[in-house]
Amino acid sequence: MKILTTLLTLLTLTTSTPLPTNPQTYQPETPSPPPTHFGVLLFRAFELLDIYGPLDILQLLAHNRHLTLSLLSRSLSPVTTKPAGATMNPFQSDFWPTIQPTHTFSHPPTNLQVLIVPGGPGVRSNDLLQEISFIKQIFPSLEYLITICTGASLAAQAGVLDGYRATTNKAAWWTITPLHPNVNWTVPARWVDDGKVWSSSGVTAGMDLMYAFLREKYPDGEKLAQRFEDITEFVSVRNSSWDPWAEKFNITTATRGVVTEEKKRGENQQKIIGGGRMKQKQG
Repeated sequence: MKILTTLLTLLTLTTSTPLPTNPQTYQPETPSPPPTHFGVLLFRAFELLDIYGPLDILQLLAHNRHLTLSLLSRSLSPVTTKPAGATMNPFQSDFWPTIQPTHTFSHPPTNLQVLIVPGGPGVRSNDLLQEISFIKQIFPSLEYLITICTGASLAAQAGVLDGYRATTNKAAWWTITPLHPNVNWTVPARWVDDGKVWSSSGVTAGMDLMYAFLREKYPDGEKLAQRFEDITEFVSVRNSSWDPWAEKFNITTATRGVVTEEKKRGENQQKIIGGGRMKQKQG
């Protein structure tokens, strides 16, 4: 009887306990390899630092591993930072660098992994249908979309930010965010990482975003980021919520949905505010 009871117990354990995974067939999930092919969307009157700040970091990275850069525009003609209208150039200055595209929107590279969309005065143009259409077209095939400053406006117009958390330049917050209520606009935020979509606040925040991207996506990113900062004598903001400009421009909560009276009041407060240099409260 004792032997029978023991056999029944063993049989129960055998049938009720799941079989262990075969170590020879089990393959743990491995992280995706870091991206190697970056592209930049170009349009007239882009902001220089929105492009060259992040690209300088990536150029340093290109000395440590193979990277490819594609510069995309509506044609292969040089793209200028010169404003299109006289009202945006009241002193008729002639101080506008150009950049040479490598590809057009109609013939983009086939293996583009990351697209960087800068901001600048040009985002206010009424002639951006080609740029917006390209963002919408290329987005599904990208691994990452990165918007810098008011470049978020172009991505939002393309509809690709709907449902994502994103941020933008706080000086333009009340102009951009009410027009795109399906975006989860986030504040305070120096930059926002929402998986496939990364977005930065104004201009210099693009460099902080790119350092954060480097640290997160590359196996030796932390070590490389520190080396690049030492070489360029730069200290990146590592706290993505560090955002003193949110308070300066009267932005106290994340916005989504209808335009409130608070937002309307904020539109009247878009002015450059003077003052001493702010200390970075890095966390």
